[in-house]
Amino acid sequence: MTSSTDKAEPTKPESEQDDFSQADQPEESHASDSNTLKTNPIENEAPLESSFDSDDGADPDPEEEELRNQLLRAMADNENLRKRTEREVTAAKKYGPFSFVRDLLASLDNLEKAISLIPENKDQMDETLKNILIGVDMTGREFASVLERHGISKINPEGEKFDYNLHQAMFEVPTNEVEPGTVVQVVQLGYLLHDRLIRPAMVGVSKAVEPETSASAED
Repeated sequence: MTSSTDKAEPTKPESEQDDFSQADQPEESHASDSNTLKTNPIENEAPLESSFDSDDGADPDPEEEELRNQLLRAMADNENLRKRTEREVTAAKKYGPFSFVRDLLASLDNLEKAISLIPENKDQMDETLKNILIGVDMTGREFASVLERHGISKINPEGEKFDYNLHQAMFEVPTNEVEPGTVVQVVQLGYLLHDRLIRPAMVGVSKAVEPETSASAED
């Protein structure tokens, strides 16, 4: 018969047990290392997000803002300059002949006076003189047509209400036949270039006749 001690499994030496326990330790350490590797990227992402948030909420650069304002002002100035240049070019085209026409008015007045003196009946006149007068009349008509094509119009306000913007009163005419302040005589024609006055019409204006009651009372 064998004893119970023979059936018992032989125990391992302590040195082997220590080696076994030490061999198991690296697996735990590797597991812990893997856990740290999994958690570390998450911990590292937080500061990056906070840095982006801080960039989005940061104030703009003062130099960039100043450059932007200067660019906007330059663009606005260029637009205003373009519009002003267009207005000046349009006005130059529209009112360009102003000085020329004003200097020409004296000659035009003389031509108008000559035409006004031409008699309607020319049958009894010499043929040469007759042709001269017809030529003067035709020249005046052609002259008036040219002025009209260029926006130059006459101011002949006889019978109209006096307008200080277009007329210049030279004298007053006492009369009760028309309302006071009416143009009863045109001494010299006026002229307009489009809506700009070249020369006002020189006129005589009516005024009311004073009653004679005061004079009769004194008598």
